[in-house]
Amino acid sequence: MKVKGDNMKKTMILIILAVGMLGILGTEEEVVLIPKDAIRFRVIASSNKEKDQTLKKQVARNLQQQLRETMLTANTLKDSRKIIQNRLPEFSENIEKTLAQNKSNTTYDIDYGNHYFPEKKYKGVVYEEGIYESLVVTLGKGEGKNFWCVLFPPLCLLEAEQTEEQEEIEYKSFVKEIINKYFH
Repeated sequence: MKVKGDNMKKTMILIILAVGMLGILGTEEEVVLIPKDAIRFRVIASSNKEKDQTLKKQVARNLQQQLRETMLTANTLKDSRKIIQNRLPEFSENIEKTLAQNKSNTTYDIDYGNHYFPEKKYKGVVYEEGIYESLVVTLGKGEGKNFWCVLFPPLCLLEAEQTEEQEEIEYKSFVKEIINKYFH
């Protein structure tokens, strides 16, 4: 009889642990931090005027699309670095085309290297200020709000593919899978 009681205790403990794990895994507040070996992407608007912010969004959207297409073959951080460095002239052409389509004579600078990022709070997570490896596009004076995301692992490229119909928890879980794929 004692063996049966021990099995019952073990079964109850397993059930309690399983329910507890479901509670932990089922929460929508899953925190996904940017890995240390990440490449960021940033587009800084000339100012916070509506036309400058609209232009920033268009430049960011067009570059994201191009980056998504060119970064498909990148499986490692080293691959990503090489692709970005080799494609800088093409990215510059994309910016010039976007500026022309928007009838804008705004100047721009595009640079790949280490750049300062201010502290940013996004979806409840605070990202510390610091110097980060990044592709940065500065439009005009570069005094406006900015767009930023992560190129490697390709978090912002995946985000650009997400439809508005998908729930946020699916997106967050997918992001975690990508981080695990590249960094674990």
